[in-house]
Amino acid sequence: MKKKILIVILIITGLAVCVMGYFSGATKKQYQKEVSSALGLYSQSRPDILTEEDIAGLPGAVQKYIKYVGAIEKPKVWDFRAHMGGRMRNDDKSGWMSIDSVQYNFFDSPVRMFYINGKMFGIPAYGFHSYKNEEGIMRIKVLGLIPVVDQHGHEMNISDTTTILNDMCIFAPATLIDKRITWEQLDRLIVKATFTNGNNRVCATLYFNDNGELVNFVSDDRYRGYDKARWSTPIYAYKNFGDIRLPAQALAMWHFPDREFSYAEFVIEEVEYNVPVLK
Repeated sequence: MKKKILIVILIITGLAVCVMGYFSGATKKQYQKEVSSALGLYSQSRPDILTEEDIAGLPGAVQKYIKYVGAIEKPKVWDFRAHMGGRMRNDDKSGWMSIDSVQYNFFDSPVRMFYINGKMFGIPAYGFHSYKNEEGIMRIKVLGLIPVVDQHGHEMNISDTTTILNDMCIFAPATLIDKRITWEQLDRLIVKATFTNGNNRVCATLYFNDNGELVNFVSDDRYRGYDKARWSTPIYAYKNFGDIRLPAQALAMWHFPDREFSYAEFVIEEVEYNVPVLK
């Protein structure tokens, strides 16, 4: 009898593992399908070279940043792939979830595909965060089965448009020549950027240091729930990714009247540009 019970338990456990494996893989397959589709929409012809003439109309601090990272006399950027590690949490009272993430961004018609593989209290969680056609969607499921995050709608669209601008600043400074960005010089090392993508229009203040590094990105156009809140991504380190020098460590922070806290800590492991195929 005990042997039969053990066999039943083993069968049920095996089936559960198979089901969880299927659903955990489904999230990644959806991400890969969307990335492959986006890759197919973009021309992979050799891009033009970014020159000093291209950046001449930008604020001085932005020009210096683009030169600092080494983007001048390199190919212009139509897409990038980034691999990051780190951790995330819901708020300052929640536990941290360790994450390993990969994202692709495309800039002709802004698209962002972000895949998260993480653990919440030791339990696997998988997420897919997409932005295309001016719309953002974020879904995270524990074990690939149980939804813990499902966000979409106007607030998400505006928030993700802000994230697109943030990605351009941090991962692909060469894209800051984009005509959808308008600039306002606030101080010698502080500029305001306004980015318009279709019906979505967002603003951010960029802070630079004397070395030419971007040190913070601050915006009031991100939503937490249904209310806007100040959002920032202070940068703590730079390193070389091939022949480009980029931010390597950053936080994502919320700022409220009564408190502020970081909800994400990222370590950028890899960045590559104009990627022709899914990796």
